Amino acid sequence: MPPVPHLSDRANLPAQPEERPLAGVLWMVLTGLCFVGVQATVKHLGGRVPAAEAAFLRYLLGLVFLIPMIPAFRHARLSRRALALFGLRGVVQGAGVIFWFYAMTRITIAEVTAMNYLSPIYITLGAALFLGEPLAARRLAAIGVAFLGALVILRPGVRALDAGHLAMIATALLFAGSYLIAKRMTGEASPQVVVGMMSLCVTIVLAPFAAAVWVMPGWADLGWLMVVAGFATAGHYAMTLAFRAAPMAVTKPVTFLQLLWASLMGLWLFGEPIDNWVILGGVLIAGAVVYISLREARLGALRSRPR
Repeated sequence: MPPVPHLSDRANLPAQPEERPLAGVLWMVLTGLCFVGVQATVKHLGGRVPAAEAAFLRYLLGLVFLIPMIPAFRHARLSRRALALFGLRGVVQGAGVIFWFYAMTRITIAEVTAMNYLSPIYITLGAALFLGEPLAARRLAAIGVAFLGALVILRPGVRALDAGHLAMIATALLFAGSYLIAKRMTGEASPQVVVGMMSLCVTIVLAPFAAAVWVMPGWADLGWLMVVAGFATAGHYAMTLAFRAAPMAVTKPVTFLQLLWASLMGLWLFGEPIDNWVILGGVLIAGAVVYISLREARLGALRSRPR
């Protein structure tokens, strides 16, 4: 699922001796295309496979990508606290994935993409409420702009809201909660173990929900779900390469393009009309996310500057 890259992703990556802005932009463009590919493939599946089952099969088939992480798992020494956090994150992420798959069958790809931009906003609020991070006036103003963008997309009272819209609100909240739990796990395990355990735990959490609505999928549907897993893995890898190649000030604004790709893909493949209100709302939300991200990166650079 195409989560929106969070503000501190670049800070967690090793410093590079040489910056390559063009490469960073191209990798970020590829990231957006991969994540839109995830959405388009899930949309193509439609209602043939129930949301919970499709989510389960996506993660189950994606476990093959964990094979290179086996050595990291073998050397991991996980405390009870870490295991509990892994389990909690699996529950939260699993619920978010079910809502996301459901939303993809109900509303347009552009709406899903635009509303998914809210996740970093919820992360910023959650970090302030639960982790004690400061929430300055400028951040609050940006958050206000983001929620204005959400209202522009939803337009409550002007049009009827679909269950898919509510599902995407829940998705963004749950994905934000998953990220905050992961942030609390910093130092508990290596990044490979954190990613691998999330995939494993989400698969286990989704299993009973998938069993409750199980229909026998065809080989073609299994193949499409494997494509979803491949697109998602490639997207996260390309995003990592983008952050390594260039500063956030260069790569972050490129995330705007994902909404463009989503709108064009929806129009081209599924005949979804381009909604100018969705575009406007998405731009407001994405702009707020980019502002908060760049401001945090700038403040982080100032804090790390030798005194």
